[in-house]
Amino acid sequence: MADSWVNLAERLGSDLHLELAGPGGRRAVLTRALREAVREGRLAPGTRLPPYRSLAADLGLARNTVADAYADLVAEGWLVARQGSGTRVASRAEPVRQPRVPRRNPARPAPPAHDLRQGQPDASSFPRAAWLAAARRALNAAPGEAFGPGDPQGRPELRRALAEYLSRARGVRTTPDRIVICSGFAHALRLLFGGRVLRGPLAVESYGLAFHRSVLAAASVRTVPLTLDEHGARTSELTGLHGVRAALLTPAHQFPTGGPLHPERRVAAVDWARSRGGLILEDDYDGEFRYDREPVGAVQGLDPERVVYLGSTSKSISPGLRLGWMVLPEGLLGPVLAAKGEREAWASVTDQLTLAEFIGSGHYDRHVRRMRQRYRARRDRLVATLAARAPHIETTGIAAGLHAVLHLPPGTERPAVEAAARQSIALDGLAGYRHPAAVMPAHDGLVVGYATPPDHGYGPALDALCRILPPA
Repeated sequence: MADSWVNLAERLGSDLHLELAGPGGRRAVLTRALREAVREGRLAPGTRLPPYRSLAADLGLARNTVADAYADLVAEGWLVARQGSGTRVASRAEPVRQPRVPRRNPARPAPPAHDLRQGQPDASSFPRAAWLAAARRALNAAPGEAFGPGDPQGRPELRRALAEYLSRARGVRTTPDRIVICSGFAHALRLLFGGRVLRGPLAVESYGLAFHRSVLAAASVRTVPLTLDEHGARTSELTGLHGVRAALLTPAHQFPTGGPLHPERRVAAVDWARSRGGLILEDDYDGEFRYDREPVGAVQGLDPERVVYLGSTSKSISPGLRLGWMVLPEGLLGPVLAAKGEREAWASVTDQLTLAEFIGSGHYDRHVRRMRQRYRARRDRLVATLAARAPHIETTGIAAGLHAVLHLPPGTERPAVEAAARQSIALDGLAGYRHPAAVMPAHDGLVVGYATPPDHGYGPALDALCRILPPA
């Protein structure tokens, strides 16, 4: 036959494709194709088939060929033909059930009884009503072109809202045209290094997220660790690193050990970048959440041409939004957009519009203030519980953020992590964040996130945590 696939949508009122190919004459091929359509359930019981004259005309076949194919299937019991009712799929013609293929993917592990992992905000606190209201307003006000092909730089409404907010709340010096919307911090790293906008080696802090190191390794970027102490990264070490022209820092709240980067070290990092023609990558992952200290502004404000500022909604609202931003020096804007491509394939336009309205209407500020109070109360409860039940455990990194570091006696971290796993407590040991090439002394500890558990589960989670801590 001339065509191997035939669309019967107009005749049936829905899409149906018949494969008219294979051995045998035209009658046999058509009979087999119709039989398979019924067998597989694509022609449901009771479906009325086109009159054989119409189908013959559509397929370019002789009328007798189609009539004989119908007759064969009626004789086999696949179809029924009644005067005045036409030819229909027999009601007893049940589709053949395909055998179930065993799933090859391993089953997902059961959720932990107590989730104390860092970096996850309280999912139940997502501002549903305010977000929905913002979405309605944003969609009603959006121009028609917003729903066309996306702009790789991001919606102008969101870039304007972010420029105002970041300047006011984080001390960032920018204009909307210097902001590029992305899908979070990891996406920004992939654009900057995977897209060959920047090249390694890259200086990083001795403790940080292993996932980020893996993203950089996938882009063939070698990372060089900087020593950490109570004042943050020792940025003076940058001057002795040969070939390094960029450094990734968490100045507002070192991750995961806690504490802001000392002012003198901030200045030293920017001076180094100026002298080397280099860059500072500033990961401001939870800068909004501070409790016992004054707000720490962004390093980017010291020199917008030497600092790439990176932020997202992952901690402030939800990681499920997949919205982040880069505030770029002028010289990087073109290369980053070229790496991103002509069509935006990452950040949803409707989410961008909604976030712009959410920020512009003041809901974002109110949400951050509300969550700051909630997380501070949880932090205080963690500290009080440890003081009462495990006073020998030192806790640091608690002046800001969503997690704390519990310092343990030497040699006790691994047994504590294993005990937590046995009791279905999800938390991380400090060793997992240590750079493999770090030369600073290693310390035993637990990284405990106090934002993740729901309110009703927080008390039991703290009880479970205390049971796995090493004794004094």
